[in-house]
Amino acid sequence: MAAAEVVPDWQYFPDAAAVAAAATALILSAADAALRARGEFRLVLAGGTTPNKVYRQLAASPAEWSHWQIYFGDERCLPAADPGRNSTMAAATWLDHVGIPQKNVHSIPAELGAQAAAQRYAPLVAAARPFDMVLLGMGEDGHTASLFPGHAHPAGEQVHAVSAAPKPPPERVSLSREALSDSHDVLILITGTGKREAVQRWRASEDLPIAHITAHDHLRVLIDREAGDTAISTA
Repeated sequence: MAAAEVVPDWQYFPDAAAVAAAATALILSAADAALRARGEFRLVLAGGTTPNKVYRQLAASPAEWSHWQIYFGDERCLPAADPGRNSTMAAATWLDHVGIPQKNVHSIPAELGAQAAAQRYAPLVAAARPFDMVLLGMGEDGHTASLFPGHAHPAGEQVHAVSAAPKPPPERVSLSREALSDSHDVLILITGTGKREAVQRWRASEDLPIAHITAHDHLRVLIDREAGDTAISTA
């Protein structure tokens, strides 16, 4: 199911802590709505410093954890328990501390290598779509998940095998832009001065991977003062 074109809703916050707090509240609200409507909440996780703050806050929050289904937007091709993996970070800060059943945590088997892992994960993604919420970040080059500028992103993919990432490790696995956009809600968290130039390029309509992400209902960009460009700061 293709997502409709939704205009990003830029929401400005004073700092990264406020971004994390707002994201946590939106995730919990979306979970409540999904559980009332469908009895299940399908959430795609991101890696990074600000999502780490979100996961720590979720770990301290009450929720109907047994009905959450967890997926990952991307993963580095590292051993299963490597601390550099997004799944390891999410488990250590949140998932291992709440009542989400292990069978509901769908990690990308990136230890198999990019191609094999993408093939293995694709049926899970296809069965889960549309997601209830996708959590994303943005890199200093405008990449999101492990979808990088200048790389080919073939239409129709569920999961993309990355073989030459511009930052280590070179092998990664990422949900495709179509899969990431096939969600009722998408939250994009952007913090820090290093992201400011990419924000300006995105708002100037440059062809960056982040600019191809959309959603069915809400596409929210939660951005702090350091990352915000002039247009946001003076809004």
